[in-house]
Amino acid sequence: MTQQTIQPGKFVSLTYTIRDQNGEILEQNDIPVNYVHGGPQVLIGGMESAVANKSEGDIVELRVPPDKGFGDHDPNLTFIDDMDNVPLEFRHVGAEVQMQNEAGEIKTFRVSRIRNGKLTLDGNHPLAGKTLQVRVKIHEIRDATPLDYEQAGGSCTIN
Repeated sequence: MTQQTIQPGKFVSLTYTIRDQNGEILEQNDIPVNYVHGGPQVLIGGMESAVANKSEGDIVELRVPPDKGFGDHDPNLTFIDDMDNVPLEFRHVGAEVQMQNEAGEIKTFRVSRIRNGKLTLDGNHPLAGKTLQVRVKIHEIRDATPLDYEQAGGSCTIN
C-alpha cells in the first residue's frame, strides 16, 4: 500500500509550533488540528500549500511574513487611557475588553501595557506585525468522510 499524500479532499491531522524571528515560542499546539485539505478552513500564511503533497510523519517549516499571517500592526487600533477611567477588573496586562463601534461591530482589545498611571489597549492580534517561523508535523492523512466535511463547515456529495 502506498503512503497517502496531502491532496484536496483528504482529512489531515497536524501539530504546529509558531516562533518569532528570535526563536521564542509564541504558540504551540500539541493537540492535533484537523482539517479537510482544500476545504473552507483557512490555515495561517500559506501553511496549506506548504503541506500539499507531503506524507504522514513529514515535518514542514515555513516563514510567514506579517502580510501572510496576522497582518501589519495598525497603530489606529492602539489607545492609551488613564487608569482611573478603566474598571478595576481590566487593570492588568492581558485583560481583554470587548468594544463596539458605531456600526455595531465588536472587537476585542487587550491591555498590553500599564505605565505611569496609563493603560494601553491594543486591538491588533498579538502576533500582528511579526514575521513567524512555523514548524508543522503531519500526523494523519486519510480520505475525508462526510462528517469531516460537516465539521469543517462545508459539504460533500458521496457518489
